[in-house]
Amino acid sequence: MFQVFSGIWALLLGIVLIMLGNGMQSTLIGLRGNLEGFSATALSIVTSGYFIGFLSGARYTPVLLRRVGHVRVFAALGSFMSAGVIALPVLPDPWAWMVLRLLIGFCMSGIYVTAESWLNDAATNETRGKVLSAYMIAQTLGLIGAQGLLTLGDTQTSVLFIGASILVSVSFAPILLTVSPAPKTELTRPMPLRELFTGSPLGTVGVFLLGTVYATQSGMGPVFGAMIGMTTAGIALFVAMLFAGALFLQYPIGWLSDRMDRRQVIFGLSAIATAACIFGWFTGENFWPMMIAAFISGGMTTPLYALLLAYTNDYLSPEDMPAASGGLVFTFGLGAILGPLITGWTMQQAGPFTFWLVLTVTFAAIALYALYRMTQRAAIPASETESYIGVIPTATPVAVEAASAWAVENAESERSEESDEEETPTPA
Repeated sequence: MFQVFSGIWALLLGIVLIMLGNGMQSTLIGLRGNLEGFSATALSIVTSGYFIGFLSGARYTPVLLRRVGHVRVFAALGSFMSAGVIALPVLPDPWAWMVLRLLIGFCMSGIYVTAESWLNDAATNETRGKVLSAYMIAQTLGLIGAQGLLTLGDTQTSVLFIGASILVSVSFAPILLTVSPAPKTELTRPMPLRELFTGSPLGTVGVFLLGTVYATQSGMGPVFGAMIGMTTAGIALFVAMLFAGALFLQYPIGWLSDRMDRRQVIFGLSAIATAACIFGWFTGENFWPMMIAAFISGGMTTPLYALLLAYTNDYLSPEDMPAASGGLVFTFGLGAILGPLITGWTMQQAGPFTFWLVLTVTFAAIALYALYRMTQRAAIPASETESYIGVIPTATPVAVEAASAWAVENAESERSEESDEEETPTPA
């Protein structure tokens, strides 16, 4: 275990620091935007701008990497992101923020692509699962820790934005000083959406709807908290609970999904999340019940994403999985762009608590569609499915493709071992 992480500790440390800065500015958008008098609709456009940039970065960063190299791209994107974060309080205008968030999203996605390329190159077939898991945990811990840092400053000043910018800037030092030689970054062309839907209707529709959920939770959650008058500490805890639920529930859900019909697990998780969001709707402004609703609904989101990826791979050949991974990441991004726009408009028209209503309807749609798909196609036996892929929604195609390849190798290895055990004669 020590040997696995000895070569990537600096990269993981850098990722934690980046996520601390990115997580701070993401929540600060809702907090400071409310103080500036921005409407929910305006803040939803700002939020969608981030995901437009993120989707674009995942598409175009590999081109930049091939032209100028990993180190230069990594340093340049980090500089632009740090500048974008610190410019937010200087330009308190919704359209300026939308452009800056688009830039930040592009840079953040490019940073992920570069970091994931280094991680994938540093891992072997035997260690790839552990390396990817450590990377996902580092991201999540950074996002959770960022919410705690928000309580250390005044949102009415620029100090928290400056702090976030400093964290982003400092994060690149351990990475750029210790990384191994630049790896090759080759991404498979994403599978066309029509072909992806034909291969796995539930995977395609489910990932799209989940994109709206994730962007609504992470982007509009702080806006919701600010609109109902929560304190900075309360909003920070609310957002932290959304991510903490995923951290605690990812493994047990993954274990379960490898042992039963994944459509049943998808239906069950979506139904639980629907109930949690209804509970959030009825709790009103009761603080701790609202935290419970956030923990459960957020805890279902990330495992559902990984589960839908694994379910889609179950119906594909190993050769098609990389292209399908790229297609699913793109589909998720489209949902993430649309989700905040819908949520912001409904919150503007019918009040902040429609935040829970949008989440309820979306989770319910995933559950009902999973139930419908159970009647349309026979289930694949659990023994023949690929391993659960423990990735999070912010992963780029680099990590998703690597995780898919590892899942196939792991599943084939397990089947080979089981076959060998069955063929080995029992001693008389």
